[in-house]
Amino acid sequence: MKKEFRSGCPISSTLDVIGDKWSLLIIRDMLIKHKKTFKEISDSDESIAPSILSARLKLLESYKLISKIKIPKNKKENIYLLTEKGIRLTPIIIEFSLWGDTNMREFNKIKDVKGLNLDKSYIIQSVQDHYNSMLLNF
Repeated sequence: MKKEFRSGCPISSTLDVIGDKWSLLIIRDMLIKHKKTFKEISDSDESIAPSILSARLKLLESYKLISKIKIPKNKKENIYLLTEKGIRLTPIIIEFSLWGDTNMREFNKIKDVKGLNLDKSYIIQSVQDHYNSMLLNF
């Protein structure tokens, strides 16, 4: 996958990779909901089309935000796991959740998310620790 950026600005470069409609939702599902397979990720509430999901997974893998491995018991199926670089997106995911909860509730029937009233640093650390412990048990 060709890696072209619009400019050398770090915000622009980040948006070139994860600023589309789907990438952060895929990362959210992997990080918070512990989805690992193509089917699990495609079954999100937002109903991502398989072709778009496939393209986004390839993009995220090319930038080393996720890695793809074969399931040990089923060599035909892949498992997608966040890399350390992908896990480091946790603060962005949490900030988006907090901002959306505070500012979008009046426009959309936003589901209540447990724990959003806690300290941000605690939420971020808890999400990262929980994901990493899931990796250890894998």
